[in-house]
Amino acid sequence: MIKCIATDMDGTLLNSVQQISAANREAILKAQSQGIEVVVATGRSYQEATYVLGEAGLTCPVICVNGAEVRSKEGEVLSATSIGKDLAREVAARLTGKEVYFEVYTNEGAYTVDPDKAVSILVDIVMSANPEVNRDEITEAAGARIRDGLIHTIEDYELLFANEEYQIYKLLAFSFDKVKLEAANQALAGLTELAIASSGHENIEITHRDAQKGIALEWFVSAKGITLAETMAIGDNYNDVSMLKKAGRSVAMGNAGYEIKSLCDVITDTNEENGVAKAILEVI
Repeated sequence: MIKCIATDMDGTLLNSVQQISAANREAILKAQSQGIEVVVATGRSYQEATYVLGEAGLTCPVICVNGAEVRSKEGEVLSATSIGKDLAREVAARLTGKEVYFEVYTNEGAYTVDPDKAVSILVDIVMSANPEVNRDEITEAAGARIRDGLIHTIEDYELLFANEEYQIYKLLAFSFDKVKLEAANQALAGLTELAIASSGHENIEITHRDAQKGIALEWFVSAKGITLAETMAIGDNYNDVSMLKKAGRSVAMGNAGYEIKSLCDVITDTNEENGVAKAILEVI
């Protein structure tokens, strides 16, 4: 019997316009009404994750920033795993040296030194995966990251690294230049305290090696008195692998790549076809 459902957000729970469909919303509410713990497991910051959940009228615990932080449905921080400041500086220097744009995720949300780039990158990512979608709609949705304070603008990331009030959870690097992205990946290869993952072909997600969705999910269900065998995980990309491997029932989205599908017990419909709802309704 499934007692916990963990779902990724981008490419999974969210459709191409970064929203939770009515069908997905109703399936989550139905699971919750039956006492099933539904937890969102995302690379997003807590602020970005709950913004989208709030728009859909949902309240869930959140495993955010790839597992660097776990929060209760009330927003209480239950667990946090950060990157040391000196190591964060080193990562930032190596990414800068490879001319790769990146954002920094902290306990106070996400930061960028280039807000225009923050919007345009997201638009390009969504459009590349969904070329049929209206670009103006996507630009409007992406602009909410800046307008609604979901990603903050800062003059220099050193202001975060030098301030003890900020914990550094993740550096998220982007490039559509495969050569540059691979060079950045290689530059980080020797930093053994880090976990390097990705949620798309155009990014690198850099967290502490203990900040992974699977590790955080294992901790979360244990704290709830639930076993991993009683847990279902749903995802579509490489940063979901750690939780898909640990869950008793693993579900790949229809839009996931072959490598992700090959790891999973079940393949559901795509994120445009309410795949999460279908996966949930099959087990409740």
